[in-house]
Amino acid sequence: MSIVTDVSPAPSAQAIAHFSARLALETDCDDVATALRHGETDFVLLHVVGSPEAYARRHVPGALHLPHRKITPERMDAWPEETVFVVYCAGPHCNGADKAALKLARLGRPVKLMIGGITGWADEGLPFASGDAPGSLA
Repeated sequence: MSIVTDVSPAPSAQAIAHFSARLALETDCDDVATALRHGETDFVLLHVVGSPEAYARRHVPGALHLPHRKITPERMDAWPEETVFVVYCAGPHCNGADKAALKLARLGRPVKLMIGGITGWADEGLPFASGDAPGSLA
């Protein structure tokens, strides 16, 4: 028996429940990039950390800058209740996206976290936008 199988894999039903739950809460950089490239933006992408200057230097194309501290019921009234939000932060070492996702969920808003954040986006070799506007992924 190896260290890998020392603990037996979960039964299929448990694995289905686990991975379905994860996918309901998370997406990844490649899925976001693919959706952006194909114009399938049925979500609002939020860059939820950093200063306006940091956002202007580098952000995921199409992302709006809305720091998690500024997520309020009043601010979120700009979007219909059913709007899906995808949040990201600097990367695995940052919990800003978790804070934003929690705030959005507490406001009753559908939300997913883009795992990897800016670090993951860079690791995938995907292009960044710069400037004050969201930009787009061509």
